[in-house]
Amino acid sequence: MDKIIDIEDRIPTLRERRKKRTNRKFTLLLVIFLLTLLGLLYFQSPYSHVQKIVVIGADLASSDDYIEQSGIQNGQSMWEVRTSNSEKQLQKNEWIQDVRVKRSGFTSVTIVVKEWKKSAYIQSESGYDIVLENGSVFQSDQTIAPLDAPLLSDFENQKITMRMVKELAKVKGEVLSMISQIESTPSEVDPYRIRLFMNDGNEVRAVISSFADKMNYYPSIIAQIGKTEKGVIDIEVGSFFQTYLDVYNPQAKEEEIEETPE
Repeated sequence: MDKIIDIEDRIPTLRERRKKRTNRKFTLLLVIFLLTLLGLLYFQSPYSHVQKIVVIGADLASSDDYIEQSGIQNGQSMWEVRTSNSEKQLQKNEWIQDVRVKRSGFTSVTIVVKEWKKSAYIQSESGYDIVLENGSVFQSDQTIAPLDAPLLSDFENQKITMRMVKELAKVKGEVLSMISQIESTPSEVDPYRIRLFMNDGNEVRAVISSFADKMNYYPSIIAQIGKTEKGVIDIEVGSFFQTYLDVYNPQAKEEEIEETPE
């Protein structure tokens, strides 16, 4: 026969269960209230807003220009920062090869820019614009003749300019720094003929198709010529040297120079 439990004996147990349920509900409501309060305080505090924007890799354009183009502002809510939108805006610039926008910590945003490298300069009405590795031209306010890259002149054909830029990317840095100016001198036979004016006083005649391969031997070529003699080095087919005096002398004999790597 089942044991009969008096209702009065069950009352304390029922009260205890009810009390525990009430405490759990109260604790849950308290936690929700505190989290909501903390959230409100956070969104109202400076710790939820952009306080610092850092730009890494800016050279062609200023950091301020990149920040303005990104659309991100100091004081803006960190939660309103759309990094993908900012990246799309910045990638519209032809001189940017790659860009990454990311949140750094609670209040900082970092913009990492990779610009196309500088290949040469081209003269414009306002000064010297920069020709980049991808063939695009970056308008610059530079008015002083550049020394850190060659100056391109008379390059009116975009296709030829692109071929020239691609060849320049293959030239060793030490050789590139020796070139002052590259002039396009097309002929009916070969539209890719060029003439170079070197910082050491020599002139080089070449064709774009073999330019990089042959120009990388330039230091060994001038080592054979000697520092005292200046003239024209023709590397269109082989490697021939004539002094400036001999260039204008129809009786001059060309001295062939053996191409030897450094």
